[in-house]
Amino acid sequence: MARKALTKTRKLINHLTKPNSGGITESEARNMYGIADLPSMIYKIKQDMTMYGNWELTKEKTPRGKTRYFMNDTHPGKRKYRFNKDGSRCMIK
Repeated sequence: MARKALTKTRKLINHLTKPNSGGITESEARNMYGIADLPSMIYKIKQDMTMYGNWELTKEKTPRGKTRYFMNDTHPGKRKYRFNKDGSRCMIK
């Protein structure tokens, strides 16, 4: 059975939820994942991921004036599950 291709949104979420990912800027998102409008995608992700208070999306300015986006787990170390790269949920052992 062939694996389902990851969407650009899923790839971005995977990147942002990695520990110590360092966040992402618009140019990095464009080069790594082909995302043309990062602020719009961040807005959509923010609606989904923060709905239940599990994740916090933040941004900061870099020294060169670009915006870098971050996703922080609001319950670190307390989760009983994690997400696989394809977005499916699995238990933490």
